[in-house]
Parts: sequence; C-alpha cells; structure tokens
Amino acid sequence: MISIVTISFNQARFLPAAIDSIVGQDYPGLDYIVVDPGSTDGSREIIASYGDRIATVLLDPDKGPADGLNKGFAAACGDIFGYINADDLLLPGALARVAAAFADPAVDVVLGNGVIIDDHDRQLRTAQSSRFSRGAYGHGAMTFIQQGCFFRATAFARAGGFNIANRTCWDAELLIDMALAGARIVNIPDRLGAFRLYGDTITGSGRLAEAMRIDVARIAAKALGRPPRLGDGVLARLYLLARRLGNPQATLDGARARLQQRR
Repeated sequence: MISIVTISFNQARFLPAAIDSIVGQDYPGLDYIVVDPGSTDGSREIIASYGDRIATVLLDPDKGPADGLNKGFAAACGDIFGYINADDLLLPGALARVAAAFADPAVDVVLGNGVIIDDHDRQLRTAQSSRFSRGAYGHGAMTFIQQGCFFRATAFARAGGFNIANRTCWDAELLIDMALAGARIVNIPDRLGAFRLYGDTITGSGRLAEAMRIDVARIAAKALGRPPRLGDGVLARLYLLARRLGNPQATLDGARARLQQRR
C-alpha cells in the first residue's frame, strides 16, 4: 500500500487539482491523508466534498509543514510513503510506476523526475533529479524534485521523520537523514510529479531566503559529516561538472529555461 500525505493551508485555489491528481490515479492500494491545520478560505469544505476518497483527514493545529507531514505519516498505514503539497500535482500513472520501482526489496528511496508548472498549469520546464550523492549534495551539485520522491515507511522511521524546526527545505533534510540512516536511494527515469512555481511559494517569493541559506548550509555540513573547509569551492565545481557531463540533456534543458527567463 502507498500512503500519500497532502498538507494544505489556505490553498483552495489549487487544492482540488492536487487532490484530483492523487485520487484520480485509480491505484487500488492508495491510502490518502490530508492535513489542514486551520484553513479559512474554503479548503476544508473542499476536503469534505471528497468524502471517503480521502482515507484520513487531520484538522488539528500544527507547528508548520514538517510537523504536519509527521502527523500525516503517523496516521498512515502504507509501507511506501510520498507527499504532494496542496499546490502541486502527482502525474498520471505515477503510483503504478512507484510500486514497480519498490518491487526490488533492496530499494528504500526512489527519486523520479517531473515538471515545473506555473499557477495556470502551464509547463515551464522539465525537472530531473540528480543521482544521489551525499558529497554532491554537500557541495551544492545535487538536486531532486520532491514530488517525485517516495520512500519506505521503515526508512522514514529510521531517519526520525521530518525536522520540524526546518521551515524551508525539510524535504532535502529528510533525504539526507534517510541516507545517513543507511537507506539505499535509487533514481528512476519516470516523470512522477509537478512542482508549481509562482510568486507565493517559498522558492518563488524568496521570503525565507536567509532562513533557507542557513538550513542549506547546515544540511550540507550534515551530508559531508563536517563543517565547510578550504578547497570546497574547487570540489563544488568538480561535482557540478560531473553532474552536467553525466546528464547532458538536463543541462541543456536548464540552459534553455534560463534563457527563456531572461527574455
């Protein structure tokens, strides 16, 4: 069974599309949980309208997104976990592909690919997850699309869940924590999710830029097992070069996206 958690707070504009993308998978082993700590924009009425298509609804206050996700997964009954925010999407057929990837009992975490969309559902570009490496992440040369990340419940438990003090990049910290706890992380080529980039997101608005800088630096040190040191800049460039040479299509797609943004 696959448990999917959606955290939602005043996202009524996008919430129906997010829920539809999950319940519309028609995957027989879906355990779907929605967490809403106090929306006042009609989101709770939207959630209620889905009835038993949502297995569990949690409406208690929480201490932020990471805490809400922890509460959602505490109520989950699947052996594979994933999460889709209320303004993002799961792409058609994603859960069947995820289940196939976890048919290998040695796999603990799957990193798939996806797309970036805007607030009008227009596709901006593709998004490819890098091959996982603690060294690459620690040197700023490893990225992944959270909507394409799925993991075993056992890997989540060994990592201790999400760090609720992290309010900017809790997804990346969980990935590193799972790796440090011994998880085997593999990449698959499938496009699994869509990340919505627009002005109100943490990424799009930049409103938590300083907090994110601090979080990213802390997680990088955790990934490397040490604080920054002389020579890291050279290593970062080498890791980035290896990433670009290892996936030239992703490099080309990224260059095209940057050119379009400048126009």
